[in-house]
Amino acid sequence: MSTPAPSLPGGTWPLGDLTVTRFGYGAMQLAGPWVMGPPTDREGAVAVLRTAVDLGITHIDTSEAYGPRITNELIHEALHPYPESLHIATKVGATRDEQGGWPVARRPEDLRRQVEDNLKSLRLDALDLVNLRLGNAEGPQPGSLASAFETLAELQQKGLIRHLGVSNATAEQVTEAQSIAPIVCVQNMYNLAHRQDDRLIDHLATTGVAYVPFFPLGGFTPLQSAALSAVAARLEATPMSVALAWLLRRSPNILLIAGTSSTAHLRENIAGAGVSLSAEDLTELNEISR
Repeated sequence: MSTPAPSLPGGTWPLGDLTVTRFGYGAMQLAGPWVMGPPTDREGAVAVLRTAVDLGITHIDTSEAYGPRITNELIHEALHPYPESLHIATKVGATRDEQGGWPVARRPEDLRRQVEDNLKSLRLDALDLVNLRLGNAEGPQPGSLASAFETLAELQQKGLIRHLGVSNATAEQVTEAQSIAPIVCVQNMYNLAHRQDDRLIDHLATTGVAYVPFFPLGGFTPLQSAALSAVAARLEATPMSVALAWLLRRSPNILLIAGTSSTAHLRENIAGAGVSLSAEDLTELNEISR
C-alpha cells in the first residue's frame, strides 16, 4: 500500500484489514441537483475525484442510488483501474424514485440486486465495504435488521463483500448487526450541533469500529452558530473548517467524508480540517449542542 500524503489531517484508521485516511471523500454531491441526474460539469466532477486521490485520500464513499448510478459511473471513469491503496465504500437498502425520494429496498432480492449493480457500475469483483442503510429520510427508526443484514452477511461469505457496516442506525440495531456478523463502521448523521450518538461513538472507539458522520457540516442546512463563528474568527478560519477539525478531535475513530463538487473546495476542506484547536476552543464548541 502506498503511503498517504502527509498533508492529510487525522492520519489513518483500520477498516477491518483495510487502512484508510481519516479524511476521506463523499461522492454524493457529484450527482445533479438533489442527488438526481448527471452533474452540470462532468469534467469537473472527474477532476475532483482524481484530485482527491492525488492528494492521498484512500477512502471514497458512494452509493448506486446517487444519481442513480451517476457517482459510481464517475468514480469508474475517473479512477479505474483503482490504486491498491484506494478503498470504496457504498450503501444499499434504498433506491430512488422519479420524484427524488428514497424508497426503502431492504428485501433480500433488493439487496442482492443492489450489490450486483454496485459491482457492475464500479467494475469490481468484490466491494470493499457495504453499509446497510436503515431508517428513512427522517432518521433512524427502531426495528430488527436481521433479515436484511443476514442477506449481506451471506454475500460477504460468497466473496462479493469484504466488510460490512450500518448506516442511519440506532444503537440497538448496531448491537443486533454485530450479533450477526462483524461490522467495521457505523455511518450516522452527526456534527457539532447534532450529537445524539456521543455514547455510541465512544463505545465504538473502544472496540475499534469506525464512526463515519454524514452531513458533518449540516448537509442541506449548513451549520450556523454564534459560538462556531466566534471560534472561527479567533482562529482566522472558516466555520466549516472548525467544524471539520472538531470532528477529527472528537474521537480517533471518526472518519470524515465531507463532499464537494469543487477541487478548490476540496483543498480548502483538507486545509481547514487541520486547524489546531485549543482546550478553550474545544470547551466553547462543545457547548453548541447544549
